[in-house]
Amino acid sequence: MNVRVDWRASCSLVGTVVKWLAVAMVFPLALAVFYGEGVVTFLASMALAVGIGWSLERLDDDPDLGAREGFLMVALTWLVVSFVGASPYVIAGQGTVGQPVNALFESMSGFTTTGATVMGSIGFERHSRALMMWRQQTQWLGGMGIVVLAVAILPELSVGGAQLMDAEAPGPGIQKLTPRIAETARALWGIYFAITVLEMVLLYSLHLADLAPNMTLYNAVAHALTTMPTGGFSPAARSIEAFSAAVQWLIIPFMVAAGTNFALFWHLLNGDFDTFREDTEFRFYASVLAVFSGLVAILLFTGGTPELTAVGPLSGNAEKALRHAVFQVVSLVTTTGYASMDFAQWGTPAQYVLFVMLFVGGSAGSTGGAVKIVRWLVVLKSLKRELFTTVHPEAVRPVRLGDRALDERAVRGIYAFTLLYLVIFFVAAMLVYFDAARTGLDLVALDAMSAVAATLGNVGPGFGIVGPMESYLRFPRTSKLFMVFLMWIGRLEILPVLVLLTPAYWQS
Repeated sequence: MNVRVDWRASCSLVGTVVKWLAVAMVFPLALAVFYGEGVVTFLASMALAVGIGWSLERLDDDPDLGAREGFLMVALTWLVVSFVGASPYVIAGQGTVGQPVNALFESMSGFTTTGATVMGSIGFERHSRALMMWRQQTQWLGGMGIVVLAVAILPELSVGGAQLMDAEAPGPGIQKLTPRIAETARALWGIYFAITVLEMVLLYSLHLADLAPNMTLYNAVAHALTTMPTGGFSPAARSIEAFSAAVQWLIIPFMVAAGTNFALFWHLLNGDFDTFREDTEFRFYASVLAVFSGLVAILLFTGGTPELTAVGPLSGNAEKALRHAVFQVVSLVTTTGYASMDFAQWGTPAQYVLFVMLFVGGSAGSTGGAVKIVRWLVVLKSLKRELFTTVHPEAVRPVRLGDRALDERAVRGIYAFTLLYLVIFFVAAMLVYFDAARTGLDLVALDAMSAVAATLGNVGPGFGIVGPMESYLRFPRTSKLFMVFLMWIGRLEILPVLVLLTPAYWQS
């Protein structure tokens, strides 16, 4: 077989990225030294990252990336980084994540910003603060993109960086903001870093103002690291329910920002307010959040949870109904996956609305997952166009986003991706359901569908046994490994991974 992909070049650059992962472990190592717990865990993990990275680098001393090598490099980077990122859990050997399959699940969930966890309700207290911070940090590293970060800081990736970022970017494509792609990568990461620090400061300010007694500096850092990547991991077993109403209200706008195209913030910082205000995708995104938040708030206020829950009854309580409705809709649409309360206790109509939210997703160029707002917008616009041309068959009416007419190939590509996404969802849901039945796990169809929607869409929590206050621990190993695959392909928008499985990619 004549292989036409230079896999050595791809693996060599994967090694470069993995080697630098050891630098990211300096922060949890510093915490381990400060708290006097888990120092050996991170020293050993750093040595492993350097060793694996150095070994892969040796495969090619002068790697040259083409389009095919770029796809392979991006896909392998996320896979290998997740394996290496699991090493602190395994080396620490504590709790449910000490088992290798569970550790890989937690690591992949972290880097892909899924937020699904295999930690039981008591597992959170068994781990060192350094290990829990590493768990938070994996999401922050994966949010804007590991390869985007590598392009920003590693000169060897600046050549070919555009195609690497395009293969990794969430959404139909990435907008080049500056003449050089490395500068674009640095601009995006700079904005991402700045908003993270702002949230961190504001969260801790609530603690200092006695509005959030348990939002300590540690918790402020931990939650800022997982809000902006739309990750949803929390060191608290009850997620954001464990914190005050002030914390929940504060986190909402940051989740909205995380689901917004970060290129718009770049325009805003450069004084271009019109681009932000007139962006068609952003206006549709804001409308979706407002409409569904209002709908859920009405459902909760008029009888969503009349019984006494952990946060008190919502029926008849306008502030609580509105707060929890807005929080959960924003959390699921942006695929952050935080929970302000156990929405499994809500009425059936409200839960059905939230289930639909699992498929929406944030904007293109954001850190959100799922299908993405822009794709649904194009689908709706093209359906409207079809209705018009049915009545006026001779009319030529392109699909427009703002003032820009979309190429018909782009429209077909969006339809193809959306159809492929839904097909994979339904097939995967059946496989998870049958695998659970094989092992005797009592799983209803909604549980299986929500678990697959939450992992493929990088959302995190679902319903039933994977509800917001539950975990994925009870699934058999085979299902967990399959969901690791779903998280992987979901973060990379499916096609960059599936294309590697075709003979044409390797030979033609």
